[in-house]
Amino acid sequence: MKIMAVCGSGLGSSFMLEMNIRDLLTELGVAGIDVSHSDLSSASRDQADLFVVAKDIAEGASHLGEVVVLDSIIDLDELKTKLLRTLQDKGVL
Repeated sequence: MKIMAVCGSGLGSSFMLEMNIRDLLTELGVAGIDVSHSDLSSASRDQADLFVVAKDIAEGASHLGEVVVLDSIIDLDELKTKLLRTLQDKGVL
């Protein structure tokens, strides 16, 4: 499985989100998931199975397929709740 963190410019915020996703997966003991980051204009549906974005770019990310939308990319509890739910729904956990 591949997860991609996406932001408007593909620099700091998506990289920070990528690191937070990696930390969360480690905390949960989940292995075998590739995590990367990108800017919205470079991201495409075939690059990942799941995309994580902030709500300010959610509408522009609708072409990516399955998207987890965060109200706040710095809220680790929200990331954990939404990512856990999605991974459980996909049968990963």
